[in-house]
Amino acid sequence: MPSGLPKNGHPRQSAPDETVVTGVGLVTSIGTGKEIFWQNLLAGRCGIGPVEAFSTEHFPVHHGAEIKDFDANDYVNRLPAGKIGRASELAIAAAHLALADAHLSFTEADLEQAGVVVGTTSGEPGVIERFDDLYIEGRINQLSSDFIDNYPCNALAAHVASELGLGGEVLTIPTACAAGNYAIAHASDLLQMRRARIMLAGGADSFSRITYTGFARLGAISTDLCRPFDRNRKGMIPGEGAAMLVLERRADAVARGARIYAVIAGYGLSCDAYHMTSAHPQGAGAARAMEMALRSSETLPEEVDYISAHGTGTPTNDRLETIAIKRVFKDYAYRVPISSIKSMLGHAMGAASAIEAIACVLAITYGYIPATIHLETQDPECDLDFIANCSREHKVNIAMNNAYAFGGNNSSVIFRRYEA
Repeated sequence: MPSGLPKNGHPRQSAPDETVVTGVGLVTSIGTGKEIFWQNLLAGRCGIGPVEAFSTEHFPVHHGAEIKDFDANDYVNRLPAGKIGRASELAIAAAHLALADAHLSFTEADLEQAGVVVGTTSGEPGVIERFDDLYIEGRINQLSSDFIDNYPCNALAAHVASELGLGGEVLTIPTACAAGNYAIAHASDLLQMRRARIMLAGGADSFSRITYTGFARLGAISTDLCRPFDRNRKGMIPGEGAAMLVLERRADAVARGARIYAVIAGYGLSCDAYHMTSAHPQGAGAARAMEMALRSSETLPEEVDYISAHGTGTPTNDRLETIAIKRVFKDYAYRVPISSIKSMLGHAMGAASAIEAIACVLAITYGYIPATIHLETQDPECDLDFIANCSREHKVNIAMNNAYAFGGNNSSVIFRRYEA
């Protein structure tokens, strides 16, 4: 059960077994590491620009949100940097940063009880892209035997565990754009069931020609910027990144004197399976996930101080997400602050909701909410408080992180301020 006194006046019992966040690490298109990421997020820095990873001359769109300054050799120590996939390298970097932020050093006993759950959309698409290139060029005989080890998406979590020597549960969850939230939820469950003592949870995806082509063929990519909830929005912007959170049981974190960012108060997962790429026309699945998260965390809608929206910038998503929020929050929907940081980061696929989870815990920690940038002419159908263009000082005790994915996978995670 969450700690503290909610607005409904009913006292909550402090629970030593509740899951808490004690470290965060991330690699994004607007910066690597907690400090520079948060500084740039509040400043409204945009990580979107012309694609450099591959030629877009045959596409009608040319922008992406790439990480330009990443060197795997700065983070990958035990595994061969450059021989594993880029998404694995990003995940390993985020994991090292999160552990450093948590001031965690593992003993042999700790390693046996520490695990990792990584969410993803595409796994290691760069590996299969190299296979395709060699095949087309008639050089398939040059394909390394590493291909079979590095391509399957389970390699993401396996590589993080191998790099760190973790001996607990190792799992990759490929529920696309909702996967980071799924990973956090599952890792929290493992801690609650005492099947682990320390968990790393988050998501990772690298910039991909395959992913870019798919969204371009769907007509879902904007021709310039990502403008969530704007009347003139043109679509999403593919991106990349990785984010990992260190999760522990509250009693263990307190015993070692850890800094606690926030409590994972509850979550909700649903699948409406309405259409392969389109959400339910009344936002039913998204609403159900939010309602489940509120129930599981024993939170009233009016107790939520901030909603981190999925906010992709596509005409359909933003309208339906607005409908779903109104359906759950009723009149309070017009008063709760909401923003989409994809306006700055682009859509980092399976890493997106993990990055946004970190934005939520930092909002709770520092008392500021990031903005939705490029929001110039608000869509009348998206008529909520989407924090246009400038970050806002605002005390956040409870934050809800929403993420939705193709196939109808919907997720909401609720983070609560930690009270000693």
